[in-house]
Amino acid sequence: MSETIEKPYTAKDLETDQDVRWCPGCGDYSILKQVQKVVPELGIKQENLVFVSGIGCSSRFPYYMETFGMHSIHGRATAIASGLKAARPELSVWIVTGDGDALSIGGNHLIHILRKNFNVNILLFNNQIYGLTKGQYSPASEEGKITKSSPMGSIDHPFNPLALCLGADSTFIARTMDRDPNHLRDVLKRANDHKGTSMVEIYQNCNVFNDGAFFIYTDKETKAVETLFLEQGKPLIFGEGKNKGIKLDGFKPVIVDLTDGTAASDLWIHDETDRVKAGLLSRFFDSPKTEGHLPRPFGVFYTESRYCYEDALVEQITTSISKSGKGDLNKLLKGSNTWTIA
Repeated sequence: MSETIEKPYTAKDLETDQDVRWCPGCGDYSILKQVQKVVPELGIKQENLVFVSGIGCSSRFPYYMETFGMHSIHGRATAIASGLKAARPELSVWIVTGDGDALSIGGNHLIHILRKNFNVNILLFNNQIYGLTKGQYSPASEEGKITKSSPMGSIDHPFNPLALCLGADSTFIARTMDRDPNHLRDVLKRANDHKGTSMVEIYQNCNVFNDGAFFIYTDKETKAVETLFLEQGKPLIFGEGKNKGIKLDGFKPVIVDLTDGTAASDLWIHDETDRVKAGLLSRFFDSPKTEGHLPRPFGVFYTESRYCYEDALVEQITTSISKSGKGDLNKLLKGSNTWTIA
C-alpha cells in the first residue's frame, strides 16, 4: 500500500507523549522501535494508520504510536479491526496481540480473520507466558512449564502458532524476533506489502516472567546452529560457516553435512508459494533439547494471492445498488408485511 505523502514524517513523529510502561528490558521496546522506523518508509499517510490491540502487555502498543488506534477487548482486536476495515477499507490497519490474547480467548477470532483475508497486518508477540497477569502459563508455553498457575509443570500441549494459522488458510505467514532488528524490519515491510491478512509471529522476551525463552535463537554462541533463515529461491543452509543444510527424503526433512561433498543444489530450495512445504517448515517446532531436532525457521514461510473480504464486500454492495438502487432504511424497518387487528 502506497500513497502520495504531502509531508514526510519520521520515526520521531510516531512517538507519543505517553510514558512507555513496559518493564525495563522488555522485548516490546525493540518491536516498538522497529515499527516506528519502518512505518514512515511504507508510503502511508500518518492519518491513515490505525493500531488496534486486545489486552496484555503488547496491547499497550497503540498508546505509544502517534496514529489512530484502539486498546480494545481481550481477544477481540481481530474482530474490531475487521469491522473497521470493512467500513474504511482504505485505512492501513495493524493488529497487535500476544500469544495469550490471540491464541486463547481470541483463538476463534484469529482463525476467522485469517480465512476471510482482510487486508490487515497482525503482529503476534509470542513470549510463551501471560506477562500482564504476572506469569501464568499460556497456550504457547512448553509442556512441563513451571509457573504460578502450574507449580508442578504444565500438562497442556502448546499451540504451534504458525501451523494453526496455516491450517486457517492464512495468505501470509512469517516469523521473526525482537533481538534481530534488521530481520524484524525486513519482515514488517514484507507483511505490509502483502495484500491480505499478514500474520507475523514475533519471538519476544519477557525478562521478568520468562526470561531467555528464545535466547538460543539470538545468542552468538547458538544462533548459527539453532536458526534457519528462509530466503525465496535459496537452499536451506545453516550452521557455523554455513556448513549444514536440509534435504528432503521424500517428505521427511533431514540434516546433511555440506563438508562431505553434498551440493547446495541437492538441498531443499525454499519456495514461499508451496503450501505443503510451508506446512513442513511450520513443524520444525521441537524443543532444542530434543536429540536430532531441526533448526527453528525465521522469515516468510508462505504467501499467496487471494481476494480480500473488504474488496468482495464493496463489490457486492456496488452490484446490489446498481441493480436495485440505494436502499431506504425507514422503508426497510417498516417492512412490507402488514396486517389489521379487528
